[in-house]
Amino acid sequence: MAGWALCMALVLAALPEAVGESRYEKFLRQHVDYPRTSVFAAHRYCETMLARRQVTAPGRPCKPSNTFVHAPAGELVAACTQTPDTAGLHSTPTPMSLTACRLRGGDTRPPCTYRARQLHHHVRVACLDGLPVHLAGTHMPPREV
Repeated sequence: MAGWALCMALVLAALPEAVGESRYEKFLRQHVDYPRTSVFAAHRYCETMLARRQVTAPGRPCKPSNTFVHAPAGELVAACTQTPDTAGLHSTPTPMSLTACRLRGGDTRPPCTYRARQLHHHVRVACLDGLPVHLAGTHMPPREV
């Protein structure tokens, strides 16, 4: 009986989308990579991370874009305390290090190939109950005059 329980625990741990993943947990899985994961082939960061975090998977269409934020989750939670814009979105008060992944080519079927860009931008999030649940985009810090 203990073996069966261990097997089920391993299956559920391997499937982050399994029953019980909150919207905040899904947000963390899809968008927070702090500290930044070192991958064997740096030019394959996006493909590696999207597969590892089960954002892309065989049988699913490729996600057109995804952003990984390389800052502690608490800094994104703190964004939810900022005054929302007219669309109801909250921005981080300071720019953050991130990797923006964009699908290469027009084919949306796996294998998915991405172009990665390293940026230092503010992050816009939608919040629910004081927690970020959707990464709505990023924007450059204002230019100093």
